[in-house]
Amino acid sequence: MRPKHTRPPLLRMQQIHESLRAKKYPNCRKLAGDLEVTSKTVQRDIDYLRDQLGLPIAYDANRRGFYYTEPVNALPTMQVSEGELVALLVAGKTLAQYRGTPYEKQLKTAFDKLTAGLGDTISFNAGAGLTDISFNAVGQTETDIKLFEALSRALANRRQVEFDYRKPGATSPERRLVEPYHLAYRDNLCYLVGRDVNKNALRQFALLRITKLKVRNKRYAIPADFSAEKYFAGAFGAQGGTENHRVRIRFDASAAFYIRERRWHASQTLQDLPDGGVELTLHLASLAEVERWILSWGAHAVVLEPEQLHISIRERLKKALSHY
Repeated sequence: MRPKHTRPPLLRMQQIHESLRAKKYPNCRKLAGDLEVTSKTVQRDIDYLRDQLGLPIAYDANRRGFYYTEPVNALPTMQVSEGELVALLVAGKTLAQYRGTPYEKQLKTAFDKLTAGLGDTISFNAGAGLTDISFNAVGQTETDIKLFEALSRALANRRQVEFDYRKPGATSPERRLVEPYHLAYRDNLCYLVGRDVNKNALRQFALLRITKLKVRNKRYAIPADFSAEKYFAGAFGAQGGTENHRVRIRFDASAAFYIRERRWHASQTLQDLPDGGVELTLHLASLAEVERWILSWGAHAVVLEPEQLHISIRERLKKALSHY
C-alpha cells in the first residue's frame, strides 16, 4: 500500500508549483505518483494554491493537465496584512543604515526571501508618506568584513585568537590573547566579547581597533553561565559588563518632557518632581557611556548618585569651562 503524506504539505506544494511553472501540464494522477500521495491529496493542494494563495491555476482539457494562466515567479508562502506589508517596506528602508556592515548581505538576503514569498494578493496605497521615511545613523563606521568573518569562524570553531588592540588614548597597541564568546553590533560598531586569557577576565573589544589577527589552533569552551543577553542587559549603549551601578539623575522641567517621551534603558524608572522635573533611575554595568550622555544635557541634568559619577562629571565640566 502506498504511503500517504510522506512529504510535508509545503514541500508538496512547492513541487506542484515547480511542475506548473515548467509548463509540464501535470494532472492529479501524475502528481500523486511523483509525490507518493493520493490523487485527492493533490487536488486539495491545488485547490489551496488556487483558492487560498490566489495562484492563477487552470485546467487544460486538451492537454489533460493543470497550468499557470500567467507567469508566477515564486510560491507565496505567507499571507500578511496591509499594515504588516507597509511595516516590511519600512524595514527595507532601514537596510540603508547597515550598508558597509557585516550584516548588510545577510539582511538583504533575508529581506529578499521574505518579499519573494508575498505574491500579488495584497494591494495597498501608502501614499507619499512612505517615500518621506528615511533613516540616518550618526557616526557610522566601516567594518572590516574579512576580520569579522575570520572572528566568526574562530568563534564557531571555538579557536583562540590573538591580535593587536589599541585602546582609546593609548600611544601603541597591545597584543591580546582572547577566547571569543560573542560578536555584537551595537551603536554602529562591531564588538567582540570574550575572555582575555592573560588577564583571566571578560573583556569587550571594538573590531575597528583590532589589527594583525591570528587564529590559533588551541580550542576552548564557552562557560555555560555566559549569556550575551545578560552581559548587555546593563549596557546604556554598547558597553556591557558584570558591574551594577545604581544611577539617579534629576532633570529640570525643560528637559523632563524629552526624558518622559522615550525609553532610555530597560531598567529605568521615572519619578515626577513637584517643580515639573523628573528623576530618572537606571541600573547599569558601566558609567562611561551614561556620563557622556548626561554631559550632553548640560545644566538641565544633575547626578544624584553614585558619588563617583557626580565627581567625574563635575571635574569634566570644570575642565571644559577652563577652555572658555
